[in-house]
Amino acid sequence: MTDILRLPDLSIVTSPDWGDYSLLDSGNGFKLERFGEYRLVRPEAEAIWQRTLPAAEWADADGKFFITAEENGGHWETSTRLPKSWLIQYKGLRMRIQTSASRHVGVFPEQAAHWDWISNQIRAAGKPVRVLNLFGYTGLATLAAAAAGANVTHIDASRKAIAWARENQELSGLTDKPVRWIVEDVLKFIRRENRRGVRYEGLILDPPKFGRGPKGEVWEFYKLISELNEACRGVLSSQPLFVVITAYAVKASALTLYYALGELMSGWKGKIEAGEIALEEKSAGRLLSTAIFSRWSSG
Repeated sequence: MTDILRLPDLSIVTSPDWGDYSLLDSGNGFKLERFGEYRLVRPEAEAIWQRTLPAAEWADADGKFFITAEENGGHWETSTRLPKSWLIQYKGLRMRIQTSASRHVGVFPEQAAHWDWISNQIRAAGKPVRVLNLFGYTGLATLAAAAAGANVTHIDASRKAIAWARENQELSGLTDKPVRWIVEDVLKFIRRENRRGVRYEGLILDPPKFGRGPKGEVWEFYKLISELNEACRGVLSSQPLFVVITAYAVKASALTLYYALGELMSGWKGKIEAGEIALEEKSAGRLLSTAIFSRWSSG
């Protein structure tokens, strides 16, 4: 049985294998990033230190997101050099990047640490694996799991995100892999799967702080995360392989997710780890924490 009462070991995981992405510098509430051949400046509340690179390096960026009182929190100002969209790659995964109505560009580069971990769990299993990816966004975790041999069900409330994910699937040459793309409210979907008796060996959860389902259903992290965990317990197979939870922009520590996941996986033997996922700067080598996580594996 998973021991959730012992003093947990918290860790920091990074994604050192990127070629098409790098965190060039950070500070004064912003981060300077390279996506392929283009540089972008985006807000980053965690970057409370001073910048390392000279101002000219920052001024040379191809796009900057300005924080304002607008509905999406601000807007982009871009150079004429920046295309509407472009492609980058991580190992075998190819993805489209673009500046959108918000500060997000279609990928969270720090999540590559999870993509690799998920792939390793699936490849080492030596048996068929069914994976459920909730709040799946543009599909990179889904595609990593599918490329490793899993049968994946991907859920997101946004039709735009699902369309983007399917495009990434085509770009990655993975259209022959078994992936179900579903636009749905996650809690409604999980409860329906439970009634049908559908079970999964792997769960990927990346719940936002706040969101809305396709029919206006309201998601609030602190009000519904316990309910989500309980529902997820109902769709786990009798021999689960892995569960990973990531949380952004919430006032919680990794301990919160550690104990929540421990409760979710009580009764199954396995290992839980928790901590922060981070990006390492090229300029000064600082680690920029982006989110908290917890993950369970049977091995």
